[in-house]
Amino acid sequence: MDFTRVDIIGLSTSPSSGGAYALVLGEVEGNRRLPIIIGAFEAQAIALELEKIQPPRPMTHDLLRDTFEELEVEVTEVVIDELREGTFFAKIRYRHNGDEHQLDSRPSDAVALAVRVDAPIFVAPMVLDEAGIVAEDESGISSITQQAEEASAGEEEEEMGGTELERKQKQLEKAVEKEDYERAAELRDEIQRLEQEEEQEQEQNKN
Repeated sequence: MDFTRVDIIGLSTSPSSGGAYALVLGEVEGNRRLPIIIGAFEAQAIALELEKIQPPRPMTHDLLRDTFEELEVEVTEVVIDELREGTFFAKIRYRHNGDEHQLDSRPSDAVALAVRVDAPIFVAPMVLDEAGIVAEDESGISSITQQAEEASAGEEEEEMGGTELERKQKQLEKAVEKEDYERAAELRDEIQRLEQEEEQEQEQNKN
């Protein structure tokens, strides 16, 4: 499979995603853009390196880079190779002792490492075909982010069928997949409350 090389176009705030950010990647030879919703910590890690700001203590991705260097591991490339139910998946490919290996990763962590070791970033064609957005100019990052959020909202609307408990359970699965653990904890509490209410209702019906 021929992967498409991309560069970082920018980072944009995503208010509707609970304070998250959108990492916007763009084709090196093309006009498609790939927005990926990421957490604030990962966005900060990417932004600090892009701006060449050195924190007083190493961040997690700095530590990972330093560990690789200490072990003489060469990161050769980062690949965003899969999109499942709105969640992106990536691989960190590296060379050690002449052998090629790869690690599963979130795209945000993979990109944060890539900018630190100057590794190229690639995207699988099927991912770009499914989630890529054609941009007419470079000033439309916020517009691209909005389109991505609208598409995500459409997916959530499709899941609104069933009982309230079933909807909450689906939302919980989604939150865990996206590693939004704060939201997952809230949903878990709501599910437990609904389950208790159902049990009480069943007991009352028995009596």
